[in-house]
Amino acid sequence: MRKILMLVGDFVEDYEVMVPFQALQMLGCEVHAVCPGKRAGQKVRTAVHDFEGDQTYSEKPGHNFTLNYSFDEVNPANYDALVIPGGRAPEYIRRDAKVLEMVRHFFDANKPVASICHGLQVLTAAGVMKGRTATAYPAVGPELTLAGAHYEEVPADKAVLDGKLVTAPAWPAHPDWLAKFMQVLGLRVVSD
Repeated sequence: MRKILMLVGDFVEDYEVMVPFQALQMLGCEVHAVCPGKRAGQKVRTAVHDFEGDQTYSEKPGHNFTLNYSFDEVNPANYDALVIPGGRAPEYIRRDAKVLEMVRHFFDANKPVASICHGLQVLTAAGVMKGRTATAYPAVGPELTLAGAHYEEVPADKAVLDGKLVTAPAWPAHPDWLAKFMQVLGLRVVSD
């Protein structure tokens, strides 16, 4: 069983937290969803980002997502992989020194990391993107470039794999993003 840490915060993108949280559990992974300053049983609010032909996404209220582990109890050494969803949460959780320390652990230990949409803002703030190839929501592309990464613009339904780092621009890429993350986790789905 793979043990996965998921870093979230208020106004995390609804699909980008709910879908991987449930899909990874379906694959037999233990997933701990945590938020700085919150404990197991508390909730974060989510936002639904949609693509309706405007210059950027629209935002609508999502659901309440219940955290299942306490942030202060996290020891990153106890996890096999990291997931960072997008939404608005990354813009403020990246200001937490412990979040950045956790992220650096996964990169220093060469563990699988999956990040989507604005989640890459946490990776740039942690200083782990230099020399890496990644994608993100297009508005985050300049941050990746400034952090020394090669920003790869891909269709909204595609993901980019660079070693054990899997990135995607937004939730339409879930099938490709999660399949690539399964690959770096060493997981396979076998049907009868």
